[in-house]
Amino acid sequence: MKFKNWFLLILLFLFTGINAQIKNPVKFKFTVNELGNNQYEAVLNATLESGWHIYSRDIPEDTGIPTEYVVSGKNIELIGKFQEVGKKHEEFSEAFGGTIIYYSNSAGFKQKFKLKDATKPGEVVAEITYQTCDDRVCLAPNTLEFNQKITPKGVSEDAVVPTEEVKDTVKTTETVVENPAKGEITVTETSKLDPKQLKIASIDFKKPLTDCGTKTIEASENYWTYLFLGFIGGLIALLTPCVFPMIPLTVSFFTKGNKNKAKGKRDALIYGFFILIIFVLLSLPFHLIDGIAGNVFNEISTSVWLNVVFFIIFIFFAGSFFGYYDITLPSSIANKSSKAEEAGGIIGIFFMALTLVIVSFSCTGPILGSLLGSAVTGSTNVPMLLTFALAGFGFAWAIVFGLLALFPQALQSLPKSGGWMNTVKVVLGFVELALALKFLSKADLVSKTFLIKRELFIAIWIVIAIGLALYLFGLIRFPHDDKKPKISITRKILGALGIGFVIYLIQGLIPAERPKLQLLSGILPPLNVSYFHNEKDGILGMKPEHDFFNAIELAKKENKPILIDFTGYGCENCRKMEEFVWSEPDILPILQNDIVLASLYVDDKEELPEDQKTKIDLGEGQVKKVKTIGDRWSLFQQVNFNNNSQPHYVLITPDGKVINTPVSGYMPKEDFKKFLECGVNYFKNNK
Repeated sequence: MKFKNWFLLILLFLFTGINAQIKNPVKFKFTVNELGNNQYEAVLNATLESGWHIYSRDIPEDTGIPTEYVVSGKNIELIGKFQEVGKKHEEFSEAFGGTIIYYSNSAGFKQKFKLKDATKPGEVVAEITYQTCDDRVCLAPNTLEFNQKITPKGVSEDAVVPTEEVKDTVKTTETVVENPAKGEITVTETSKLDPKQLKIASIDFKKPLTDCGTKTIEASENYWTYLFLGFIGGLIALLTPCVFPMIPLTVSFFTKGNKNKAKGKRDALIYGFFILIIFVLLSLPFHLIDGIAGNVFNEISTSVWLNVVFFIIFIFFAGSFFGYYDITLPSSIANKSSKAEEAGGIIGIFFMALTLVIVSFSCTGPILGSLLGSAVTGSTNVPMLLTFALAGFGFAWAIVFGLLALFPQALQSLPKSGGWMNTVKVVLGFVELALALKFLSKADLVSKTFLIKRELFIAIWIVIAIGLALYLFGLIRFPHDDKKPKISITRKILGALGIGFVIYLIQGLIPAERPKLQLLSGILPPLNVSYFHNEKDGILGMKPEHDFFNAIELAKKENKPILIDFTGYGCENCRKMEEFVWSEPDILPILQNDIVLASLYVDDKEELPEDQKTKIDLGEGQVKKVKTIGDRWSLFQQVNFNNNSQPHYVLITPDGKVINTPVSGYMPKEDFKKFLECGVNYFKNNK
């Protein structure tokens, strides 16, 4: 790319960063279609930017904001209810504990109507209330109004529209927003709306008091985590009785069975490389499935019955590891692969590697199944995560076989095969039982039966952990264990760790102001699926202010900075921040002791007093109504901070000055902690 093009690209990036704070990811087009026989259809089509979605009206209660489409007007009589048009997507939400329904890319809303008097024109008013979200943030709920006049054929446009009874309304101030998509907002206050509820003169987010704030963190899939998990899984699989005895045999075949030592080592390295390639190729079908049915893994992760199937499969895996039966591929597959080894050369080495993968399936299958289940239920890009996980798995094997081929003397330091390998399998069986419960819990959450409460989940894990400890201490046995097993120091240490894990889990059964078991966040049921949860307890034991001006008065009284938390009842990422980040032991004390928390809900449906209601002219025939508390805080956020996404966090002084750079979206704990400590420390040092 030429320098000029690079320069233009950089300029585009810079200006995008400046003007992208007020997000407008959905565009609407309003039309009225004539259907004949005095029937019409008011159609509102929405086009969404990539990565954004808009909720369906059928979304479950206590989740996101359902889309509402209301058509009214003079000389108008509705026919039936409005219809949604487009491809619906369903996705299980850990934060909401239920399945959300939404549209991406495009959506349509249709309402049929007729003219009460077909000899007179009509005036159509269409109003839509909606919320848009992506993987990181949710925008404030929005209400837009569209108007169009309908004139039947043969009727003069000057004909008088039949009058209808209209309730008296109070004239309110007009707030004009110019070029909202570009982030340019001009507020014009006239009469009854108190201007201090819109623009705070002292707030200037572009000039914070200190520059140590953090930037918004972009969410991304952690492929390297799955590569590491796959690598660890591969190392564990090497210790199982299906694989471990084959290590010295295979390495010796290449190093001793070949007169040319250098060629033998080279062939062993090629053998390890082919093992890596074979495991990576196992992920190929998932890429093809994803290409054919793009949302298939999403549907799998949100399906009640498929999660129950996963639960049963993992129980089945556990039984295999316990030694009650073996899971193997058909012997004909292994025989054909073994026979192909006779081809010799590179092809023969490839089929040797394939034979190893096939015959070891009884031990590797459950481990690979665990990786598959984890990826399917915890990611938006399942095929790529599986590729990385399987690459890590194969890489572990390739390294072991390759290094031992280069340094065959290391074979002498390997432990001898024996009962310890069965111990590894049984331990994995207990792990499979624990993982199985996660799938049953998700099925319970998706179906909204809520039978597996957080405490019940923990109690079952405690039973599993106790069973593991008893096994490691030799108090219980399984079919392939020795009748009088020798309890090694390693088993005793692992048993003690099992007891320690039980003690760690027990604290999750005790009610507390802040959540316990942070290491298991995302695995356990949500905090609100609990025997002890009460909505009146507030957030993590804190009771935030829900009015900015009350928070200002409290901050002046306590001489503390204010954390403005622009949030929403239907904001999934806000709930994730509260449960997974706010609750961290090095974050929560800051929130409890060092700041005044002002949680401003931009989707609060409580109506404003009549003299504070207003309208915002967005141009192009679109009018936004400001009639609720949520509308007011949404406008407050846009006017003062040039942002309309949630969660959005701002630290300000009691006199309304922005301390450091605001942050948005779900972010790692370290980034949020840096943001908090920066602002709090500055305030303490400059009181």
